[in-house]
Amino acid sequence: MCFDDHARPPAPPVTAAVSDHGEVHLESADGTEYAGYYAYPVARARNGVVVMPDVRGLHGFYRELAQRFAQVGLLALAIDYFGRTAGVGFRDEGFPYREHADQVEPAQVDLDVAAAVSWLRSDFDHDVSAVFTVGFCAGGSLSWAQSGAGHGLAGCVGFYGRPSLVTYRLPDLEAPLLLLAAGQDDTPVEEVEQFAEQVRASGVEAELYVYPDAPHSFFDRTFGEYEADCDDAWRRVIAFIDNYGA
Repeated sequence: MCFDDHARPPAPPVTAAVSDHGEVHLESADGTEYAGYYAYPVARARNGVVVMPDVRGLHGFYRELAQRFAQVGLLALAIDYFGRTAGVGFRDEGFPYREHADQVEPAQVDLDVAAAVSWLRSDFDHDVSAVFTVGFCAGGSLSWAQSGAGHGLAGCVGFYGRPSLVTYRLPDLEAPLLLLAAGQDDTPVEEVEQFAEQVRASGVEAELYVYPDAPHSFFDRTFGEYEADCDDAWRRVIAFIDNYGA
């Protein structure tokens, strides 16, 4: 598991109000209906972000994180992975996420992200022309993989993902990657560094930053000792979006 049930996303460095947020149901190209959670910024947004959770799916952490992204001026949509096996809706902390996560296929996630990207681009209250994915743990790997899924993304961000789950996509990668790695994670830093080099060798830009003393799941405001790392990670994500976005 990535974050525990008490985790909460850290605040971004500069925040504004959120105009609206709530649940939305989306439909993938294979007919699957699944849950999403949107958050609108006050100002008209040109950049959007698909938030890709860890193995628990649309947990409260990610619903709150969507609001955090809206606070920095992005149209945000956090998605669930389990529409095919668990139906639509929010779930409590006792949800047996593992049995559903084990049934998720990367190609199905591609379809779900495609529907989310389309939703962001079609919102008439905003003018989204650049869409990013931001994922954590399993979602970090899945986020990097979206670079080669044909969505026309502006960039893909992953926190403490596993490169071994993404190397199959190396020939197809298009959108630049931001890789944020924890030095004390189970995934060796050397593996992430090698993956970044492979991405660059394929002709795609890859920015890598390692937080040497941080553990897996450090992006959590209840981990007070990693506040500086969280602040830095926020700034890098925002700068990445500013650099490659609209």
